[in-house]
Amino acid sequence: MPKDFKSFEASIGVEFNDLGLLRQAFTHRSYLNEHRGETLEHNERLEFLGDAVLELISTHFLYEKYPQENEGELTAYRAALVNAVTCAEVAESLGMNDFLLLSRGEAKDTGRARSILLANAFEALVGAIYIDSGYDAARGFIERNLFPKIDDIVRKKLWLDAKSSLQEKAQEHHGVTPHYVVLSESGPDHDKKFEVGVYIKETLLAEGSGKSKQEAEQAAARAALDKKGW
Repeated sequence: MPKDFKSFEASIGVEFNDLGLLRQAFTHRSYLNEHRGETLEHNERLEFLGDAVLELISTHFLYEKYPQENEGELTAYRAALVNAVTCAEVAESLGMNDFLLLSRGEAKDTGRARSILLANAFEALVGAIYIDSGYDAARGFIERNLFPKIDDIVRKKLWLDAKSSLQEKAQEHHGVTPHYVVLSESGPDHDKKFEVGVYIKETLLAEGSGKSKQEAEQAAARAALDKKGW
């Protein structure tokens, strides 16, 4: 069944000059492998651009919102605000899951694998808005949908180094230091995706994903802290 991208466009309050760009933002590489007649590209280039736009706009926002914070804390705030987990949450809230163009195999993925696809599509959507309508339109979209997350991130201290917190708690409760194992990695060299597990001895506590091993480890540590109630 064809996706109604006009309805999605209306739902996010952004009117595209080129609706093909919006469709491209949702197009996974795997979809094109099964639809050889498609003239559109997949969304990886848009994701690459959107990632940079998202970082710049978020950096400017945090710089102005927290004038007393130093560079280190602003960097930690930004990492928590634009990471794959947060972007996937926003994408889910916007209903982007219903518009993803995936292969039959990818469409069966759920959980963390689907979260990564959603986070990537969110970044690609930012890139598409930027190309189609410019910086101000991209900033408005991010302000409406992503920036409301920051108050919760700061209040709950989600920006803190989760690995350090987990290490302290694991040593306190179990007398051991957690260790991290890369469970899988995928994607081209310029856009890797990592899945990491955090273990206490031989027991898997939780898993996390990210665009670097460090980001995936932090996500796994946060998940472990939540799971253990620490």
